[in-house]
Amino acid sequence: MATGRTHRPATRSRGIPEATVARLPLYLRALTALSERSVPTVSSEELAAAAGVNSAKLRKDFSYLGSYGTRGVGYDVEYLVYQISRELGLTQDWPVVIVGIGNLGAALANYGGFASRGFRVAALIDADPAMAGKPVAGIPVQHTDDLEKIIEDNGVSIGVIATPAGAAQQVCDRLVAAGVTSILNFAPTVLSVPEGVDVRKVDLSIELQILAFHEQRKAGEEAAGTDGAGPVAAARGNSADKGPDGDVPAVMPA
Repeated sequence: MATGRTHRPATRSRGIPEATVARLPLYLRALTALSERSVPTVSSEELAAAAGVNSAKLRKDFSYLGSYGTRGVGYDVEYLVYQISRELGLTQDWPVVIVGIGNLGAALANYGGFASRGFRVAALIDADPAMAGKPVAGIPVQHTDDLEKIIEDNGVSIGVIATPAGAAQQVCDRLVAAGVTSILNFAPTVLSVPEGVDVRKVDLSIELQILAFHEQRKAGEEAAGTDGAGPVAAARGNSADKGPDGDVPAVMPA
């Protein structure tokens, strides 16, 4: 996921690298699973495998937190859960608003993982007057006309945008003007934000395109293994892959 960052949270001011911050949720997820199984301690190798990183990188990441584990014993699972949760700001309540209650917005509203990780969905907001008052995940949808008041009344600093691309920037501008300083953007567009506002973008189509690239490359390698032709040659040999201007490029532009 891409991130447009501007302000500096406490972790950055203390010298924790962005890459380490991005991995902390992976460690927390793995540790939480261990905690739920009443596992008291875990080695760096076991935790790294569960989080999908190498153990040397994990030990380096934890050194930024001041946590080094005990030789021959490993890391205390419950303490690490607390330590990482505190570092990520999850030991406090974070009210969140979701703007755009279409299929994706409704799915996000129904996602149970928000509450269990310290994020409380304070309001659901949509521009469609017909949606106003309808409950989604037990929360009545409110109209965008009330967006600023909703944010002020609930002390919201995190907003989730799940609107169509054409409406996203306007919604973003209103969220920022109302005091929101962190935005999770699901709309397929790049948002422009002022200094002091963090944006993280989730674009499922981009992730699928990346997977398609790898699938195509694997298919090309398999073809090369059977007939000696590389992926480009194999693609060019298929007339079905040709358009009016000649060969279709191996990776189509977004």
